[in-house]
Amino acid sequence: MTKIYNKLVRDRIPEIIESDGKLCTMEILPDDRYLQMLDVKLDEELAEYQESTSLEELADLLEVMRAVVKARGWSWEQLEQARQEKTAQRGGFEKKIFLKEVREK
Repeated sequence: MTKIYNKLVRDRIPEIIESDGKLCTMEILPDDRYLQMLDVKLDEELAEYQESTSLEELADLLEVMRAVVKARGWSWEQLEQARQEKTAQRGGFEKKIFLKEVREK
């Protein structure tokens, strides 16, 4: 029996599959395809978190975000700086504000 995945997986997954007595086919992606698949993986992990709201799924989302930051040539510090600047300009989400509508005066 063969199951098709065609998705980006964590680095140790092939090793884990083989230690389970199974065979897998894989490829190492070129940078442009890797970035595309990271974006797909972000969507996948976000959907899994939204379904479960578990800390583990949120950690998976964070791990993919770390990979995206590195693959795009940024540092985690640059991401944090951008977050801080945005928070300084527009605020965070601590006040739980839910905007319902905006009307012209």
